[in-house]
Amino acid sequence: MVSGMTVRGTAALGAVLLSVLAVPAQTATAAPAGDGDASVRAGAAEDLAAPDVAGLREVLRTALTQGAPGAMARVDDDGTVHEVAEGVADRTTGRAIANADRFRVGSVTKSFSAVVLLQLVDEGALDLDTSVNTYLPGLLPDDRITVRHVLSHRSGLYDYTNDMFADTVPGFEAVRNKVFSYQELVDLSLKQPLGNAPGAAYSYSNTNFVVAGMLIEKLTGKSVQSAYKSRIIKPLGLRDTSYVHPRTTIAGRHAKGYLPPDVPDGTLTDSTEQTVSWAQSAGAIISSTRDLDTFFSALLRGRLTSAAQLAQMQQWVPVNSTQGYGLGLRRRDLSCGVSVYGHTGTVQGYYTYAFTSKDGKRSVTALANTSNNGTVLNTMARTLESAFCGKPAKAAPAASARVAAPVERYEDVAPGIARD
Repeated sequence: MVSGMTVRGTAALGAVLLSVLAVPAQTATAAPAGDGDASVRAGAAEDLAAPDVAGLREVLRTALTQGAPGAMARVDDDGTVHEVAEGVADRTTGRAIANADRFRVGSVTKSFSAVVLLQLVDEGALDLDTSVNTYLPGLLPDDRITVRHVLSHRSGLYDYTNDMFADTVPGFEAVRNKVFSYQELVDLSLKQPLGNAPGAAYSYSNTNFVVAGMLIEKLTGKSVQSAYKSRIIKPLGLRDTSYVHPRTTIAGRHAKGYLPPDVPDGTLTDSTEQTVSWAQSAGAIISSTRDLDTFFSALLRGRLTSAAQLAQMQQWVPVNSTQGYGLGLRRRDLSCGVSVYGHTGTVQGYYTYAFTSKDGKRSVTALANTSNNGTVLNTMARTLESAFCGKPAKAAPAASARVAAPVERYEDVAPGIARD
């Protein structure tokens, strides 16, 4: 188990070779929230307090008391690395969880998919404000749904996972080994009408990033696996990151995932092995804390897209008073006034928070090997406070007044199903 270890060194990111065309920034179709365009200032420096490693450990220990078998976090702070881990990766053997373990990242996959599509915008193969049906004729029921609407969760497309996982464990077991086509998943969504007019409102839906995967494969003529590997994984040297759909196993050292039932009774389902075919380009990537820190740092430092497309990625649509959603990217505003950028991820048995600072110089990825546990989900969000805000000031107001982030009521899976 790695416990509060600090090491020094700089991780060399591989050069990303992009065919970049001069593409003017598009005007956002929804008013930006929060820091808006200020968040994409090139080279903007941040004066962040030192990470609170002891506080980070306390967050992880709290998650264990709430039902997580294990929890871990890694902070990459401009060359200094802090790793903390508590609990077990495997309940059967008792092996301690460690940051060397791979895991399923869930909806963090959406940021990978968005990057590929924005690279295609840079290459002149895609336009964000063109109808999806222009590229995939007849796929969607409304020609007004644009690529931008899909990437910002404003298409109105129904999230089929609300039906698929209305009952968590039975729903999971029904699809654990099933292989879906993208079209089958879209068809499941289209059994329900659009929830709102295209562009009208933010409404999180996994269907959007199934469509994103279809766009990637249509425009590149290759699988999403190939696109992730050639455009992101290999250039950045992400040695623990893979997309193996529909293979069910995780290669190498990894943390097992544990899924509790909807009614707590002490029973946990080992959900590690599954196709994740129900998600694919919306949630099937496998990675590690190191690799996700590297990925989001590279993204915010402008190493994966042009500056113009990074700016597009950060045109925020309001989610709530302290969160915005761009194009496959989340913004979270912390209690100390710092905003951080990345994505959350939920897949059966795993909760992930992966975020970086505005300048990409400090990143944190935190993982608990459980899901369907709203208490743990909320607790793990506090890793961001410890990593980016540092130790609370002694004279600060009561914690209830200081912490700006609202309670996480929904997950990235079945977001329309409210659970305790």
